[in-house]
Amino acid sequence: MSDWLAALLLGVIEGITEFLPISSTGHLLIAERWLGARSDLFNISIQSGAILAVVAIYRRRLWELAQSFLRGGTHAAPPRHLNAASLDAPLSQPPRDYAYKLMLAFAVTGVLGLIAKLSGFELPTRLAPIAWALVIGGVWMIVAEWLAARRAAAIGERAVITWTVAWLVGIAQVVAGVFPGTSRSAATIFVALLAGTTQRAAATEFAFLVGIPTMFAATAYELADLLRGKGVSGENWTELAIAFAASAVTAFVAVKWLLRYIQSHRFTVFALYRIAAGIALLVWLAR
Repeated sequence: MSDWLAALLLGVIEGITEFLPISSTGHLLIAERWLGARSDLFNISIQSGAILAVVAIYRRRLWELAQSFLRGGTHAAPPRHLNAASLDAPLSQPPRDYAYKLMLAFAVTGVLGLIAKLSGFELPTRLAPIAWALVIGGVWMIVAEWLAARRAAAIGERAVITWTVAWLVGIAQVVAGVFPGTSRSAATIFVALLAGTTQRAAATEFAFLVGIPTMFAATAYELADLLRGKGVSGENWTELAIAFAASAVTAFVAVKWLLRYIQSHRFTVFALYRIAAGIALLVWLAR
């Protein structure tokens, strides 16, 4: 396989898996065993492509939140229809209040993530822990969705993001970052659902929006660390550009599809995929 094709495939894998609840880090670590390991700059670039795609999708929502500070934006917004996942739908709470919740979740992630980094914690890159994380995460998703459905039936569908949800989402992002195979999107979405935001569309939107500054900050930190160290000499910029574009395009398509899918479907199919993929990987490792 040519290096260009391998770069293209890695970009596609990153774009598809970054925001779907199936773990991008786990899939990339598995793929690199067959497609070849890449530089830190390469991995940073394909992650940036996926982030930019989500920024493009949520550009109106981000502008709405920015305007809440420019123009006041403290008035309550009209309630969102419970079956809507449209990005044009109004927020179910004042935009500035929503923005403060995003800031809190990001701050919690930043502080705890920095503590983990300074403590010298290294991510495990062996395949066995990733396989088990896929299986356990899939089972947890099925149980969590069942519990979330019971809570939604008891208290009704709620789209409001509370301070408790924001705190727990911030913690969930750190946990997902520490254990490859966990999935940042799965952890944050299901924590929000269990903590009281029982509407899937609202929980998913908050998880994706808080992921934008979180992933940008992590990418900037890794890039600065890279430039201070060995730098970027010897990088194949053509392959990097191909992977970046592939990641951005596929992430855009994957997220748009997911936002439509969750309007009428649960996350069960992703949980079953995780379990099947994890078991298959464990069987392969055993052989």
